[in-house]
Amino acid sequence: MTRFRKGDVVESPNIWRWPEVYERENEAQDATGALWDTVAELAPYDGADVVDVGCGDGYHLPRFAQRARTVVGVEPHAPLVARARERVAGLPSCRVEQGSAAALPLADDSADVVHARTAYFFGPGCEPGLAEASRVLRPGGVLVVVDLDATRHSYGTWMRASAPRYDPGAAERFFAEQGFAVRRVDTLWRFADRATLGDVLRIEFTPAVAQRALDGTPGLALPVAYRVHTRREPSGLVRP
Repeated sequence: MTRFRKGDVVESPNIWRWPEVYERENEAQDATGALWDTVAELAPYDGADVVDVGCGDGYHLPRFAQRARTVVGVEPHAPLVARARERVAGLPSCRVEQGSAAALPLADDSADVVHARTAYFFGPGCEPGLAEASRVLRPGGVLVVVDLDATRHSYGTWMRASAPRYDPGAAERFFAEQGFAVRRVDTLWRFADRATLGDVLRIEFTPAVAQRALDGTPGLALPVAYRVHTRREPSGLVRP
């Protein structure tokens, strides 16, 4: 979870440096489907124009494309943009643009849903991205921010130990002050084998915490909690 600024973009070392391991992490996440069900309930995307901010190598884009009208992934890191474009090459409703959350390369009023999953929107400091999402969303559109809940379960304890400067309470208060509703979701991460579990923990946590997490996970699954923040654009909104 450690991140640092590089220009106007915040690097995500887990996927930027280890995309193949992160692919295995994505495969393990939300084994119960509870998180996807919540996103579909709170930000319905059937027939919608969807933007996935910080889409990484595009893992979630095909899932959205099953039901959305169009899907645009936005990602700042050029190698991940290339991987994402390769992933969706056979999906005519999908495209991937290089850009940042604070400067979306998209037209005003061009999306019904803006989705960000554990990307950019981590609380205070993300106001430029919130403004950009509002610009891109049509009246009545929904911004859905999916974030790990570091206050819950062992995973949350390991997150806080590995990233002590991150204050999950402050992040939650920030989103409430910005007019977001929150839904708490419990799900499981389930891995194919212990080696993959260990690899994933080592890209998410410091070495000592990763070992503690591995020792504290006797099997192949671990409970993980999320916060799903949503804010809907006013339906009667008239752009200046």
